[in-house]
Amino acid sequence: MKSAVTEAEDSGKKESSLSAVSWGPIIAGAFAASTLTVVLMLVGSGLGLTMVSPWTGASASAVTFAVSAAIWLVVVQWLSAGLGGYLTGRLRAKWVGIHDDEVTFRDTAHGFLAWALATLLVVGVFGSALSATIGAGVQAASNVASGAAAGATSAAASAATGLTENNSVGYFVDTLFRPADAAATTAGQNDAAATAQASRILVASAARGEVSAGDKAYLAKLVGSRTGLSEADAAKRVDTVLAAVDDAKNKAKAAADAARKASATFALVGALSMIVGAFIASVAAALGGKQRDEDEALFVRG
Repeated sequence: MKSAVTEAEDSGKKESSLSAVSWGPIIAGAFAASTLTVVLMLVGSGLGLTMVSPWTGASASAVTFAVSAAIWLVVVQWLSAGLGGYLTGRLRAKWVGIHDDEVTFRDTAHGFLAWALATLLVVGVFGSALSATIGAGVQAASNVASGAAAGATSAAASAATGLTENNSVGYFVDTLFRPADAAATTAGQNDAAATAQASRILVASAARGEVSAGDKAYLAKLVGSRTGLSEADAAKRVDTVLAAVDDAKNKAKAAADAARKASATFALVGALSMIVGAFIASVAAALGGKQRDEDEALFVRG
């Protein structure tokens, strides 16, 4: 009869020759989870398109769309990770001579590995195909939800940082040869030249963030001479237009800030949904492994 020490040594040698990781069930669970993720993302893309419309006022708000997308991400992780983890636990072979706590730990680790592999598959292998399939739908939904804001933001960015060399030089050339006499302000200029000069003033002022008093006075003279308005009415029109430009710039800044906050929230919710998916996959694998061992025990006793 062998001693306890000898049996422990034999047991240790037998255990060390076996791998604690069963890659077959892990790969099977990962493929199931990644496939279900693709299907659910397609469903989510279709549901997202039902929330938008080209008709004014018929689409859901940007906040509603962002919240719905975040909730759907959690649902996708919940279902796909649960399925992949459960299959991983049910398909693995029974471990003999292992403590129940170790079995639970291994099942949990197998579920986590299946979730990790499924995530890599979706991002790496299926990422391009999935993006090509649902990208148009997501882009359409995003554009309808925040198209005006994006357009205003782009315009503001162009005004703030998009001064081309020609516009910049043209503005300073105009300033160099700007006549001091109001009657001679537009002498020899046609409508196109006056419009181009006013555009360069507005672009340069937008880049600086303010309109100088000299530019404002010159614009009033330019408008009065081209439109026939009195000096007071021309100055009033210039002030109205400049106020509208400033209001559009403020709206563009607010839209950009809202887009920044929405992007940050979406990223955080996406990370949270992945953490939830890892937890669910681990728990589902432990549950599946436990049911697999219990069913086999019942079958043997029966």
